[in-house]
Amino acid sequence: MTRREILSGFVPGSDFRAFLALQPEAILIEISGTQGSTPREAGTFMLVSAASVWGTIGGGHFEYIAIGNARALLAGSGGTETMDIPLGPEIGQCCGGRTQLRFRRVTDTVRNEMERRQESEAESLPEVHVFGAGHVGRALAAALAPLPLSVTVIETRQDELANLPVPTKSRLVPMPEALVKDMPAGAALVILTHDHALDFLIAREALARTDLAYIGMIGSATKRATFANWLCREAGGERAWLDRLTLPIGGSAVKDKRPQVIAAMTAAEILTALAAYRDRSSS
Repeated sequence: MTRREILSGFVPGSDFRAFLALQPEAILIEISGTQGSTPREAGTFMLVSAASVWGTIGGGHFEYIAIGNARALLAGSGGTETMDIPLGPEIGQCCGGRTQLRFRRVTDTVRNEMERRQESEAESLPEVHVFGAGHVGRALAAALAPLPLSVTVIETRQDELANLPVPTKSRLVPMPEALVKDMPAGAALVILTHDHALDFLIAREALARTDLAYIGMIGSATKRATFANWLCREAGGERAWLDRLTLPIGGSAVKDKRPQVIAAMTAAEILTALAAYRDRSSS
């Protein structure tokens, strides 16, 4: 079987339940151990059917070998239930470490194990709260949806919450700023509502806290100056709070105001901020 035949039907973004509903005969490949430099960590898994694959254990020739072994097991034409693969020049890779793999046919027991694991991981995902589901809000929700994050979009307008990407959550509330106090430490907030006054109220509540990983607001240098004036003169805030506000979101490296571009750049900012918060919290 050629590389193209083995990799055909790759399904990168679907939920594993949807994959198994269409491809119930599948092999679960799980990284059971690693040594040295490897592309993915222990516990990473993927699914392989006769026609498609879901997920990835790191790509490259290493994954190609694993997919071939899984399909041999499925076909009853050979294959092994474990593999120990050196990630060196002998397989055309240069990580230098080793990875051990475990192969199991998907049964009801294996499926239940995967579901319990996913539920457990979902409970510990970093939270991102997107205030506003306009053009940029929807684009940001789409950019964040495939990432290991728990994303909630908050709106005052019901119609704007239609057609958000799975598995994004949504909340329809009359006073979004009132939700900020109940968000967990380490959460990321992105503020891009249809109303500048509402943006300011949400940001003021967020900046009053010192335990959030990221607070971002859509806008410009002029909006930042206007907000700073309002915060310090009318809203009882402190100028030092502004050091914790990213405004405008998305940075200035890419001068492109299309919603999808702003969303991509903001998603990168959020991931960076969440990683920095995690490192500070663990040190």
